[in-house]
Amino acid sequence: MVKQISLDAWQIQHLTSLLKKGSEMVSKTNKPIVLYRQTLEEEEESYEEIVCTLTQNYVIEQLVTSGGVLVPNFHQQFVFTIEEFPQELLRKSRDRFLQIIDFLEEQLNLAP
Repeated sequence: MVKQISLDAWQIQHLTSLLKKGSEMVSKTNKPIVLYRQTLEEEEESYEEIVCTLTQNYVIEQLVTSGGVLVPNFHQQFVFTIEEFPQELLRKSRDRFLQIIDFLEEQLNLAP
């Protein structure tokens, strides 16, 4: 059990470091990085999804409805600091946590 706690702590530190590097890239390019999109519901041409983006110093999760004749509508928005987000993400989904680490390593050209 102690080893698992150590691994979690290391992964949180690693993701925090990647998010900081990504945030620096965002500040240089002025383009947020989309960490993930998750479609929750789809009906005909409209859909509801969660869009998670990395901005300068923050990670933003937004619940968006759009498509078809619907004007895009933001139902919820959660803003996390770079230090808060890894723990929140690990609590929600270990798989997504690992996917974001892989994605950021690739985007930042840090993949082994």
